[in-house]
Amino acid sequence: MNGHPQPRIIWFKDDQPLAEVKDKKEKTYMVPSVVKEASDLFTLTSTLYMQPTKEDKDAVFQCTVEFTMPEQKIQKKTSDPITINLNYPSETATFTLMNATPVKEGDMVTMKCETDGNPQPEFDFTKDGNEIAGQGGLLTLKAVKRTDAGIYGCRATDFDNLDADLSGEITMVVSYIDPVSVVPAGPLFVKLGEMVEVQCKTKSSGSHTIQWKKGSEVLSQTGMLSIQKASYENAGQYMCVGAVATVPGLTAMGSVNITVKGAPIIETPVNGLVAKQGEMVTLKCSAHGYPAPQFTWKPSGKESVSVEGPRVVSTLTLEASVEVMKDGVTCEVSNEHGKDSKLFSVSIKEARGNDADRVLLSRNPELKSAAGQQQGGSSAVVIAVVVCVLLLLAAVALIYFLNKSGKLPCGKKTAKEVSAGEVNNDIVVEMKTEKSNEQAGLLNKGPATEQ
Repeated sequence: MNGHPQPRIIWFKDDQPLAEVKDKKEKTYMVPSVVKEASDLFTLTSTLYMQPTKEDKDAVFQCTVEFTMPEQKIQKKTSDPITINLNYPSETATFTLMNATPVKEGDMVTMKCETDGNPQPEFDFTKDGNEIAGQGGLLTLKAVKRTDAGIYGCRATDFDNLDADLSGEITMVVSYIDPVSVVPAGPLFVKLGEMVEVQCKTKSSGSHTIQWKKGSEVLSQTGMLSIQKASYENAGQYMCVGAVATVPGLTAMGSVNITVKGAPIIETPVNGLVAKQGEMVTLKCSAHGYPAPQFTWKPSGKESVSVEGPRVVSTLTLEASVEVMKDGVTCEVSNEHGKDSKLFSVSIKEARGNDADRVLLSRNPELKSAAGQQQGGSSAVVIAVVVCVLLLLAAVALIYFLNKSGKLPCGKKTAKEVSAGEVNNDIVVEMKTEKSNEQAGLLNKGPATEQ
């Protein structure tokens, strides 16, 4: 409306321009209309006429106005898109099973019946020739059973095309597997060392597999679980799993619990370590056995008992005394089938030094005491030697000072003999000191005293 110069209208179908056809004999043509206003502006109208076909049911139509601006610039304006609600008769029908995986017992099944017409006609459903109720073009079966397998049919009636065969058919197969049977049924009690055999059976709609498992470990794939000599490690729950490989999720399971009876067996003991004698130490005695074993500690202390999987564990806390570190601690277990015992040692844990010697001394307090006594004796000898040396040094110092002061009797006699000239030519005695002046003084002082 009110444009200048005169604009142009172009029709589009699915983003493709339609040819400008004005011949009314064609199935698709346009009728344009141009009005020039008194203001010399133009109002342009275009009407599209067409005979739509079934292929046009989803087509999108638009019109675009092109107009020229200064400097010959062309601009566009596009209308909103429109679609045609096209009605047309049905020619064919399809009947589809909507489940993406094979149907198994317990699944919800949906079947859809539709035609290529618009609007959709009414539908009727049958199973093995018997009418069943649906809703619109959908047939829904909840938690199907194996008895729901069969031939399902769909038929539509379109009054605009009564001659068309609007029907479809589905043969639905329901896969199944029976609950597994375990023979003999549990729980089973067997003696230690005995042979155990358990069989698992099932039936299914197709070929299936059977596996015996304990935890995630697969023990057998033949349906027969065989244990030649039962041990305490063989005790526990075993699962029998039947599965149809071609149908994901189609499984059945059974289980049996096996208990092994026998005398208790203690696991390898873990010895105790303490920082020093007199500290509290904790020991754990772990044993297998059925009936559950009774624990006896020698010597005793504060005890607690717990069940950890297939084993029974007794925890003892006591003081690491001299007797405990020397003789160790004994754990004894017993039940109606027998008993077992293990010795736990307790030693001092040293971080540095000769660990072998320290551990030996810590485990043998008598050796440690003897080593202490020997060390004490050696220390006494060293002290005695030091005292004797000090006494000897004191005696030497005393003699020196007495000699220096001339108070020794033997010093006068020797001086007289020297002054009288009674000298033995064969024997020469030479006295030396570190201080020459003191030596001279002593030699001069002797004769002076005699004078």
